[in-house]
Amino acid sequence: QVQVAESGGGSVQAGGSLTLSCTTSGLTFDDYAMGWFRQAPGKERKGVSCINWAGEVTIYTDSVTGRFTISRDNAKNTLTLQMNSLKPEDTAMYYCAAKGTIGCYNDDYDDPNGYYYWGQGTQVTVSS
Repeated sequence: QVQVAESGGGSVQAGGSLTLSCTTSGLTFDDYAMGWFRQAPGKERKGVSCINWAGEVTIYTDSVTGRFTISRDNAKNTLTLQMNSLKPEDTAMYYCAAKGTIGCYNDDYDDPNGYYYWGQGTQVTVSS
């Protein structure tokens, strides 16, 4: 049984930092590109970042470029999202997901339909 679990969310003031982690079990971690999505109340789920199976290719949505860093440790089956200079508009539920391919591409990294396995999410709240 595949399990995906996020942790590290919380409440911070604008300008602060948080580190989200995602652990997986029941799948061969390096067979999958991995992604982070977020969903604010009343809005659709949107792709934040994607990293390919080897950690060599990373893609970010424009609004987080330069502030967020995605990384992975295949030996530990762990995905991380370092979030710096947080803004109130970053407030959302953040989800980790395993993509159906080993690669990340600009034209599909943010399509939720391309991801097979999802965690339950971790809440990030940024106050002004």
